Amino acid sequence: MPAARRLRTIGLLLPALAGLALLAGVVGFRISEGMGLAALQETGHHRLDLYAESLEREIDKYAYFPATLGLERDVLDLVTGRAPLAWGLNRYLERLNERAGTLSIYVLNRRGRVLAASNWNRPDSFINEDLSYRPYFIEAAAGRQGRFFGVGTTRGEAGYYLSSPLTEDGAIVGVAVVKVSLEQLEQSWSTVEAPVLVADENGVVILASVPSWKFTTLRPMDEPTRRHFDQTLQYNARPLSPLGLMRQDRIAADAELVRLSRPADGQLEETVFPVSGGFLAQTAPLQGTGWTMTVLSPVDQVTGMAWTRAALAAMGSAVPGILLLMWVQRRRHLHELERKVEERTRNLRAAQDELVHAGKLAVIGQLSAGLAHELNQPLAALRTLSGNTVKFLQRGNLEAAQGNLERIAHLVDSMGALTSQLKSFARKSSGAPRPIAVRRPIDNALFLLDQRLRRSGVAMQVDAPEDVAALCDPNRLEQVLVNLVANGLDALAGRTGGRLTLTARTEGDRVRIEIADNGPGLPAEVLPRLFEPFFTTKEAVKDGTKEGSGGLGLGLAISAGIVRDFGGALTGANGPDGGAVFTIDLPAAALPNDPASILAATQAGELICPTLPPPP
Repeated sequence: MPAARRLRTIGLLLPALAGLALLAGVVGFRISEGMGLAALQETGHHRLDLYAESLEREIDKYAYFPATLGLERDVLDLVTGRAPLAWGLNRYLERLNERAGTLSIYVLNRRGRVLAASNWNRPDSFINEDLSYRPYFIEAAAGRQGRFFGVGTTRGEAGYYLSSPLTEDGAIVGVAVVKVSLEQLEQSWSTVEAPVLVADENGVVILASVPSWKFTTLRPMDEPTRRHFDQTLQYNARPLSPLGLMRQDRIAADAELVRLSRPADGQLEETVFPVSGGFLAQTAPLQGTGWTMTVLSPVDQVTGMAWTRAALAAMGSAVPGILLLMWVQRRRHLHELERKVEERTRNLRAAQDELVHAGKLAVIGQLSAGLAHELNQPLAALRTLSGNTVKFLQRGNLEAAQGNLERIAHLVDSMGALTSQLKSFARKSSGAPRPIAVRRPIDNALFLLDQRLRRSGVAMQVDAPEDVAALCDPNRLEQVLVNLVANGLDALAGRTGGRLTLTARTEGDRVRIEIADNGPGLPAEVLPRLFEPFFTTKEAVKDGTKEGSGGLGLGLAISAGIVRDFGGALTGANGPDGGAVFTIDLPAAALPNDPASILAATQAGELICPTLPPPP
């Protein structure tokens, strides 16, 4: 009987223990899954922010580009019929398209016919095409900025169209269009572990990290919509098959669990993205467009982790060590996710550094005419002096030959100083801030602009004590100063009595550098948009006679970003006596005071120390 009673008791306890283990397993699974999905959702939000920022930055580079074509007199003359030939404008648009890195740039008249295009000399040229049915033309012809993603009807090339009305005396006389490619952005997305896609206002996937997802639909498409797309040729008769996202469970307002069904052809990137466990889909609208961005984070790892924890909880629901193990695993998982987010952030910062360096090269391009002039004169003099020296030597006039050789040596030294300074300016610096005397980058910037200053007749006044030190990178500060001084010269072009004043002083724990001119100043409507990318009031260069003009409007935007990275600020305003004043505010720093540090900093070009003791 005791044995039978024990068996009966065990028989009664076994279901209770099994039920307790099952309950512990279910609770453990739900808690683990909820924690994993919450962590995955937080990571997804970070990913959405990073991807949206990269997309917005790519589009914002060209957002104000079409409107700048309305400042071109040749463009207005062509669309109004005052200039019947567009050959010169075609060449200008071709060069502008190559410089800006866009797919195409073209100009249409009021009726939607292409009059000039950057691809004018290619077999698939847009010239004389009627594009009045395109939505971006309809928007611009109505006086609004056009934004449109579509597939070109000529080459079948997908791109993002930005259009702007061309106006004269308040009337719309034509439309300017710029088509840009987003393929480079898609290629950078293709390396991420969580696929991402962008759908337009029609629910059509226009950008995706997985190539086969592009030009599929997120929702079923009815027949009237398909006929509308056939009429507008927005997607150039693409089949637009459904992507096959099957919604399973919504866990938040902007997040739901989904699965990706296998398409009819059976081709699915299973080797790249696991589809058995589904995805956590998080969607966010893209500001300023009708688009939405969706990040699909695989949940296989979260589900597998939840099942593991459920099994551990079921086998030892009373063991605190299992709870501790779950906590450690969760911490490790979160740490891994944070590490990956930090890695993506570093990649974005590296891309920003590349943009800063590209801006520096653009400044060098704007200085190229003056630098060529600066080198051509000594070269011509060297040719003449060397020829004369040969003749003097043949005549036995050694004194005259010696004088010519001394002048040749002086010219070579001058050219070497110029090329050395240009190489120093063009090099790609690390951007790491360190204590520097601001007088050295000021002198370097003015040296690079010396040719323009002398030709412009502008009086340059500098008040920058040698003991004013700031915490920044000298090479990048030099780039900012070149941009601001060049802008001041542009503002004073054609004016008599032009004057530029550059001052630097320490105020408490800050250093303020001001660049002021006595030009026309900044219009009130320009001030709020002063540091926007691609916003510029300068006319584009046509024949090279207007030095320093043109450009894409990136100088102030890049300069503001550089100063901001140093913990400072760049502001622009009008001076009390007229003219524009740009102020660079930087953290102050203490210069090194021991001889070894002073010697190293001076040799690196970061200090000006005329009383430097000789090295041991």
